[in-house]
Amino acid sequence: MSAVRGLKLEVPMVEEDHVVMISVAYLIVLFSVQRIGTSKIGLAIGPALFLWFCSLGGIGIYNLVKHDSSVLKAFNPVHIYYYFKRDSAKALYSLGGCLLCATGSEAMFADLCYFSVGAIQLIFAFLVLPCLLLGYLGQAAYLMDNNGHAHQPFFSSIPNGTFWPVFLIANIAALIASRTMTTATFSCVKQSIALGCFPRLKIIHTSRKFMGQIYIPVMNWFLLASALLLVCFIANTEEIGNAYGIAEVGVMMMTTILVILVMLLIWQINIILVLLFATIFLGLEVIFFSSVIRGIRDGSWLILVFAMVVYFIMYIWNYGSKLKYETEVKKKMSMDVMRQLGSNLGTVRAPGIGLLYNELAKGVPTIFGQFLATLPAVHSMIVFVCIKNVPVPFVPPSERFLFRRVCPKSYHIFRCIARYGYKDVHRENHQLFEQLLIESLEKFIRREAKERSLESDGDDDTDTEDESSHVLLDPNGTVYSLGAPLLSKYKNKSTKCPVISEASTSHEPPKESTSTGQDKSLENELALLHMAKESGVVYLLGHVSIRAKKDSWFIKKLAINYFYAFLRKNCRRGIATLSVPHTHLLEVAITHMV
Repeated sequence: MSAVRGLKLEVPMVEEDHVVMISVAYLIVLFSVQRIGTSKIGLAIGPALFLWFCSLGGIGIYNLVKHDSSVLKAFNPVHIYYYFKRDSAKALYSLGGCLLCATGSEAMFADLCYFSVGAIQLIFAFLVLPCLLLGYLGQAAYLMDNNGHAHQPFFSSIPNGTFWPVFLIANIAALIASRTMTTATFSCVKQSIALGCFPRLKIIHTSRKFMGQIYIPVMNWFLLASALLLVCFIANTEEIGNAYGIAEVGVMMMTTILVILVMLLIWQINIILVLLFATIFLGLEVIFFSSVIRGIRDGSWLILVFAMVVYFIMYIWNYGSKLKYETEVKKKMSMDVMRQLGSNLGTVRAPGIGLLYNELAKGVPTIFGQFLATLPAVHSMIVFVCIKNVPVPFVPPSERFLFRRVCPKSYHIFRCIARYGYKDVHRENHQLFEQLLIESLEKFIRREAKERSLESDGDDDTDTEDESSHVLLDPNGTVYSLGAPLLSKYKNKSTKCPVISEASTSHEPPKESTSTGQDKSLENELALLHMAKESGVVYLLGHVSIRAKKDSWFIKKLAINYFYAFLRKNCRRGIATLSVPHTHLLEVAITHMV
């Protein structure tokens, strides 16, 4: 809107309604082409931003030379003291405007995943900062020469004959800044989904080269609707600027608080240095916040309402998901029940591989009991697949899956934890996913047999999953405790090299016969795996829902039965991340009262 409003100076017939209509048209076009990847329009972005900053610097130098170069005295910080001494209230209120002078520039590089840290530092130090300083100094010189009377100092200070080129570049720069802010929102939402703090949404990757270039249709149209409402009903750039100011300062303060927590808990820096850091940075931000909060009646309330709505959605989703997971952990099947059922699980074992998706990292999920009670047969091999998002950008395919046996070896039941980073692509071809998973499972079986041959006290019938243990073994033989590699190479036992002595050889069977038996057992299990693979893979999906008990508090009923249920019903289903055909999908639902 501020870029389009420059038309009012050059074309007197343009009214405020026309500015709003043109801005609405810009927004519709901007969000409509948002799906096009940045790499496809990147050839125009770079030159346009370069021309924009060069024009800012050039216009600033022109105004300094033509009007009043004495504004360079503003670099002397003593004038800040004099300014506050003359009128403290007015000076404090104007700090919000000073903040907006600096914060508009970061929109050009809002989504840092497209650029390296060195490139950002270089561009800001040698292009963005000098051009912004020259631009604002030039506007100040123009205002000094005209006694401060100018409705739009930037467009008013443009040299004669250069209005239209500068107007065009300014509008292109505004569109680019708006687009980068939108892509930054997509990136934040994607990482929030990966951390379980936001409902699952459809994410489209717009580039095959760069993993960070994504598009979220629901968020795109939601942002378009919000922007149109803001422009149509509050067409005052001053009020919108106030809302933007409180958003910027809020982000700065939250970032500083989180950095302080990291300094205390992670880096464990000296408390004196932490207090010094907090005093300087948080103190300055509190001063700026006290300035922008004064405009809460002039538009800042919009951003506060928006923040509360988003926070409410995130809190309800996180609360409901956590409660659902805790309920599943409490109601998981007992290993004693599994042993009583026997290796056939009380039913018929049909050839094939069943991938049962659940959120448990250990134990037998209760939804599996629902499958056993509902189906007349289960697959010869069962794999409990648990997808976990780990706080790293990418997980290599070789480290994607972690396996462990759940029951004795004759049950042929495994647990698989599929790990994804917050920048990994979850949407994979189901055939490629199955191939990688089965190959990793085969490596695990071979590695397990090799390690078992080294153990002098190994017993096939006692290889069950310890419910109090979080230890998992990847195909390479490394032990993990749900994300962090352990120092020990083996599971929970201290491995000893087998020592053959005369006493031991007289009471123990020969080593060759033990090895032969283990080799035969390995061959049988691998043959069963290959036979099951040829029979096909079926995805067993359990819909676990929760509802509040009748004697629960009213607020809990409202949050679980209505808000969380609405979010869960309208979010993207977990199985949608894999392009699984419906003929390979089997679903069973269960409801828990919490």
